[in-house]
Amino acid sequence: MSARAVQTTRECLHLIGGRWVPSASGQTFEDRNPANAADVVATFPVGGREEATAAVEAAAAAYPAWSHEAPNRRAAVLLRAAAVLRGRLEEVTRDFVREEGKPITEARAEVLRAAEVLEYFAGEAPRMSGETLPSSRPGVFLYTLRRPLGVVGVITPWNFPIAIPAWKIAPALACGNTVVFKPASQAPLSGWYLAQALHEAGLPAGVLNLVTGPGGAVGGTIIDHPAVRAISFTGSTEIGTRVYQAGSQRTARVQCEMGGKNPLVVLADADLDLAVRLAVEGAFSGTGQKCTATSRVIVERPVHDAFLRRLVEATRALVVGDPLDERTFVGPTVDEAQMAKVLEYVEIGRREGAELLCGGTRLTEGDLGRGYFVAPAVFAGVRPEMRIAREEIFGPVVGVMPAEDFDDAVALANQTQFGLSASIVTGSLARAHAFTERVEAGLVMVNLPTVGVEYQAPFGGTKASGTAFKEQGKAAVEFYTETRTVALRPAGA
Repeated sequence: MSARAVQTTRECLHLIGGRWVPSASGQTFEDRNPANAADVVATFPVGGREEATAAVEAAAAAYPAWSHEAPNRRAAVLLRAAAVLRGRLEEVTRDFVREEGKPITEARAEVLRAAEVLEYFAGEAPRMSGETLPSSRPGVFLYTLRRPLGVVGVITPWNFPIAIPAWKIAPALACGNTVVFKPASQAPLSGWYLAQALHEAGLPAGVLNLVTGPGGAVGGTIIDHPAVRAISFTGSTEIGTRVYQAGSQRTARVQCEMGGKNPLVVLADADLDLAVRLAVEGAFSGTGQKCTATSRVIVERPVHDAFLRRLVEATRALVVGDPLDERTFVGPTVDEAQMAKVLEYVEIGRREGAELLCGGTRLTEGDLGRGYFVAPAVFAGVRPEMRIAREEIFGPVVGVMPAEDFDDAVALANQTQFGLSASIVTGSLARAHAFTERVEAGLVMVNLPTVGVEYQAPFGGTKASGTAFKEQGKAAVEFYTETRTVALRPAGA
């Protein structure tokens, strides 16, 4: 089925206080298909300060009842919402593909992942526990418990438009918080489907509110509102730093997952076929539009040339095309601006002296000319001081760098402001362990791609890739709750 064959346009609204409502201005914006720019997937209201403020107030009003709701009842809502998503898997998947351009096999897996995240955190709701402690005072029972924070602001990106909202919203709700959610304007429909599923699952009015519109007006209001006790943000390091500064200034709890310049280290003892597969998956799945994407491959010199030949061959063989085609591996960039950014970095790399071995051009043949397609690019001769080795490109571009030995490879891997994900390909268990200890990254892989996270494990970066609070697993429960210490002496004791 081609991207041109699907032309239904959905008209969406804000969700505020349990009601689907338009913006006060009456203005809307279009959610367009990056594989076929003429295809309008959906329209959304242009929200602003008024709508965001109303959403925060609705969340604040709903908080007392929801925070004291029985954990098993909160869990039941999440489970019903997961069932709604599973029941609409193909509908949600196809609209996801149309709005974001992610190939359908990846998009389908992401929708299922969102349902799994809801189910996982449904299980966490009744498991939030404290501890009992011995008191130095006779007759005193000393213990801790976890309580929700209050109103939480959730601001999400376009590259994982349903999974990231799910792994932020599900734990927030499971812990008893209420949420104001702003999805990215490039791909808001997938997040809208998540909100709709929770709404249909019986979530009380005001517990989850969705407002679409520009980041400055909507996101800024959420970040600055005194009733918002915590903010969870995923996006660029530049914007995330501003979010962190603004939220922290008023002592809100802030969680930011930001950019990456993730290395894949290939040692001389590596299985080169495996190394190439991991490099291709890490660099080009999702069109390279992942914060965990492989953007640097660091290869020990004895196998550098052989690895490079195989990588170029594998890259040229990738199917780039209609993301609704099950055979497609690389879809379009998300919009024209992102395509222009990727092509600009290709030119920067060439001017800096790196050797472009394949790709790096806009594809316009046939139906590809309707969208924002870039041929996957491989650079050789990349040096650490080059911009393409230091700056996040967020597209299908990877640079290969030679390393003299293991120590040099680790040094090159760490020679970046970022510290999100890193991977090593080796047959040596000793080198693998040494890498996990020495590399500066929050997520370390061994004989696996730099991409791929599991919702039961903490996720987040170091350095400019993230703040102290991690996401997912029990780390999410820790972020969305605060510890309360109780000292109790029974009357008459």
